[in-house]
Amino acid sequence: MSTTRVVDNCPDKNAATTNFLYVSQDDSLSREGLVEAGGYIYNVSGHPQVNDGSVALNAVQRKILRVSARDQLEMTPWRPPANFPPIAMMYAEVGTITDKGRPAELAADPLIARLIRCFQGQVLTLGQQIAFDHEGSNFKLTLSNVMIDVNGQTQEVQRAYLAENTAFIFTNGGQNPIKITGQKGYAATQLFKPKTLNFESLGIGGLDKQFETIFRRAFASRVFPPSIVQKLGIKHVKGILLYGPPGTGKTLIARQIGKMLNGKEPKVVNGPEVLNKYVGQSEENIRNLFAEADEEYKAKGDSSDLHIIIFDEIDAVCKQRGSVRDGSGVHDTVVNQLLTKIDGVDALNNILLIGMTNRRDMLDEALLRPGRLEVQIEIGLPDEAGRFQILKIHTSKMSENSFISRDVDLQHLAEVTKNFSGAEIEGLVKDATAYALNRQVDFNDLHKPLDEDNIKVTMADFERALEEVKPAFGTATETLELYRVHGIISCGDAFDHIMHTLRTLVRQVQNSDKTPLLTCVLEGPVGSGKSAMAATVAMESEFPFVKVISPESLVGYAEQTKSSQITRVFEDAYRSPLSVIILDDIERLLEYVAIGPRFSNVVLQTLLVMIKRMPPPGKKLLVIGTSSAGEVIESMGLSEVFNVSLHVPSLRVDEVVRVVRSLDVFNLADIPDAVDALTTHCGKTVPIKKLMLWIELAKQDVEKGKKIPLSRWQETLRDLSS
Repeated sequence: MSTTRVVDNCPDKNAATTNFLYVSQDDSLSREGLVEAGGYIYNVSGHPQVNDGSVALNAVQRKILRVSARDQLEMTPWRPPANFPPIAMMYAEVGTITDKGRPAELAADPLIARLIRCFQGQVLTLGQQIAFDHEGSNFKLTLSNVMIDVNGQTQEVQRAYLAENTAFIFTNGGQNPIKITGQKGYAATQLFKPKTLNFESLGIGGLDKQFETIFRRAFASRVFPPSIVQKLGIKHVKGILLYGPPGTGKTLIARQIGKMLNGKEPKVVNGPEVLNKYVGQSEENIRNLFAEADEEYKAKGDSSDLHIIIFDEIDAVCKQRGSVRDGSGVHDTVVNQLLTKIDGVDALNNILLIGMTNRRDMLDEALLRPGRLEVQIEIGLPDEAGRFQILKIHTSKMSENSFISRDVDLQHLAEVTKNFSGAEIEGLVKDATAYALNRQVDFNDLHKPLDEDNIKVTMADFERALEEVKPAFGTATETLELYRVHGIISCGDAFDHIMHTLRTLVRQVQNSDKTPLLTCVLEGPVGSGKSAMAATVAMESEFPFVKVISPESLVGYAEQTKSSQITRVFEDAYRSPLSVIILDDIERLLEYVAIGPRFSNVVLQTLLVMIKRMPPPGKKLLVIGTSSAGEVIESMGLSEVFNVSLHVPSLRVDEVVRVVRSLDVFNLADIPDAVDALTTHCGKTVPIKKLMLWIELAKQDVEKGKKIPLSRWQETLRDLSS
């Protein structure tokens, strides 16, 4: 049964460092032994200087219990359950009681002995703060993790009692003026804060492998004492470069790494912020970033804390030296200044520079050598497992608060969001949520109270959001549909053979590890259906990345810009596990003109190089080109870079009959005469695109749902041929 007492100050200094609560000697609570107050368990004892009806607390206890003198404190007698366990290991931080406490270095062994001697047998709770006296000064112990032993394995618990053999791990970080030295049996420095290596709780998904590489290469050596590192004869890694497409989480990783580490508060600088119009100011800005680390390193040497500098958009200031011709040479000297600080004569050993960019090719090569930004991690597009993690992270709050419907299948969403970046998945979740919120808004009465209990994000909301949010490295579905407005019609053996060959190439790229790159060119007359075939096969492949490079998308661009755009599409394809690139109307891409003749050699050389360039390991690419001038691309040497060349012919008479029958636009009795009329006006072959156009034109004066009369068809052909 709970009871209340009036809060008072501790009667003397000795009582203030015992972690006991004190009541009057006649108080019934003094015979209880243990009480629970504010979620914490305290020993309670009688004291002659405490008044009846009062409870004496020290300053740390009053702060954690959120009470002041003369407030009422509610307490409940507490009994430990059966088999109540001892603490096997405890993570804790030692700090000063006041913010103005003096810096100090405390040896671990005497400190642990003192804590066990003072508090052995007391029940300690996660998050509890305890005031204690050590070597004539008062300190504060904060519990960050409590573990017990269960069959030889440590298990986190909320509370347990301090035993004689309890192990302590002190996690004093860079902002703490109290340093703990000589922790035996554990890492010399607690580089990571406890309980922070749960990436999902940090909002990071799909990057487990990258984090493993970062920790192994950049942080493993910093866990050990400087003497061990010296005996090994190695140096700490001083730089990490995170690169990859936009929206994949580079900045998020750098920000969360800073939160996980016990070093100084990370300095975050955006690349353009460094540049200054005054002479020498840009270089000074670089020096100022390292000033604090430099000062501490001179004072403490290898015992100094780790200083983290996060450099966003590092390509803005660290361009290849000599590439910027502005007359000032500022970019060159900034790179020089950065190199000297990281790896110069007086290089610092207590820094970690994390640079981020999506243009690694623009960085000066000297920055990427060992000793500088030597750990280079590509943060690419997440795979299906990674997308599931990201979806789970962004919907966790909805799940906790019951705002997400049970029909939402995150695993299915992870499957269909191929090539979505982390930012695009977040946008998808926001868009789906917007649909759910919109249902609760009455636009006819905006003052109507909202029904929060009925807010549910459903699978239908996600499906509608998928129609709006498209990945930057996804399939150009709308563009592909434009190439096959009438769908695709099987029009003969030649067509079936070409489609079968293209589908075989798709399967080969998908399944074979020996042919990560396959290229095919479809050559034939204008209007024979080459682009429609290529678009159909690309859509059927269900490859996550499908892009079309067409003359329409490059209209008005200079030669160099066209070359850059083509290269960029290929570079984007290399980021996807499976990709299809369609080079539509190659002779138009080359700006070919028969009179002269004239063509763009810059674009030609770009295509010759990129078409036969192998994708990176683990990536696969299918390139399909279309051309209406086979002899032209052959004379330019382009046909040689394609693995397969397929001729797409115009329709023969029997194939025209097959198409007309499948379209069902003529009476069966009129089909032979309709085909004869067509061959009379157009010859024995006709491109399918032209046939479809003429049929649509003939249907314009025909009542909807009726067949085209033979007379109307003959009239249309006469009009077109006149």
